[in-house]
This record gives sequence, C-alpha cells and structure tokens, in this order.
Amino acid sequence: MKNTLKIALTVLAGALFSQAQASTTSIAAGTSYAGSQASAGAYKLVVDAAVTNSTVVAIYDNISNHGTLGGSYTNFAFKSTVNFGVSAADAGAWSFRSGVDFGNGGAMFLDGVAVDFRTTDMWWGGSYGNSSQFLGANATLSAGNHTLNLYGLEGCCDGGQQAQFKIGGGNFTTFASTDGLIAAVPEPETYAMLLAGLGLLGFTARRRKSAKNVG
Repeated sequence: MKNTLKIALTVLAGALFSQAQASTTSIAAGTSYAGSQASAGAYKLVVDAAVTNSTVVAIYDNISNHGTLGGSYTNFAFKSTVNFGVSAADAGAWSFRSGVDFGNGGAMFLDGVAVDFRTTDMWWGGSYGNSSQFLGANATLSAGNHTLNLYGLEGCCDGGQQAQFKIGGGNFTTFASTDGLIAAVPEPETYAMLLAGLGLLGFTARRRKSAKNVG
C-alpha cells in the first residue's frame, strides 16, 4: 500500500509540474464559411463558435488544419492557444509574431486583449519579410501567467503556420516544449485540487491500514 500511495502522489504532482520549462500550445479548428470580419473581436466570436476539434502540439511550427488535425484544406476556422509563464528575470519587453495562412484574415490576442488583426488574404509562406502576411505585437509583460491566442478564417487553401516570441533584444524563438520558458503556474484552484487529492489518498491509506489491523 505504501508503494501504491507513493506512485499516486508522484502522478498527481507530475501532472501539474512535469513541464516546468516549457510553454504549452493547443490547436483547434472547425468548419466555417465566414468571410472577413470587421474587428478582432468579431474574429474571436466567429472562430470560438466554430471550432470543434483540438489537439496539443509539441512545437508551433508547420501547423495546419489538414496536417495537424486531419481536417479540411478549405472553409475552416482556426484557433491556437499558447500558455506560458514569465519569470521575474524575463519581465519587461517581449515581441510576438505568427506566420499564418488566413485567406479571410485573422487576429492576435495577448492576455485576452486584441493586439493585431488583418481582414485581407494572408499567406505567410515561411517568410517574415512582408508585415502584411503575418500577425505581430510588442508588449511589456510582468512576471506571471500569460496567454497568446490566434484566431483566423480560411477559405482556400490550408498552409503551414508558426508562432514565435522574443524577449528584449534577443532572437525570435518558436514556441515549443523545449523553448525554455517556465510553464504557466497553476491557479490556486488547481493547488486546492491537488491538496484535496493528496488528502483523499492519505485517508484511504489510513482506512485500509485500520481495516487490516482489525481483521
């Protein structure tokens, strides 16, 4: 029983802290025939209502609806969510850029606030030489949890996408499970769930031990 409890505790703790040195990225998409939208907020509303299929990716590079999610090449809404933590040492000036393939435009949000959007056909094609073909923003970030979201609409045809960050005057780095960023710190509610789980395991262990002694 002691070994079982130890394993359970390890699994619970590992589920929260196993990726302490990386951001996490999820990709979602769904069918949509919507055209260009008038604002960043409109893109968010339309895309959130359309996405149905999602997955977590190890690196935000060469991402596509058909290649990453097994979806269609045409008529879809696309959403990505990058959760990452900023350490006290890295707090300050950050830059973000995302090469996209959004035939009907798209938007970038940072911590729930729109920071860039385009209504025209965007085809990144692997080059950041043309600012009209990618979404980007500069921001001053405090230490703590942050979220980068991309929303887009594609009529035809699905191409590869990428998202990167730059800290201060450094180089751009692709968000990935090896990007060296600290993971977003679990919220207090998550810690409470962990403690409750640990308490339940401890209670179960004591109960079984007492029943064994009585028997």
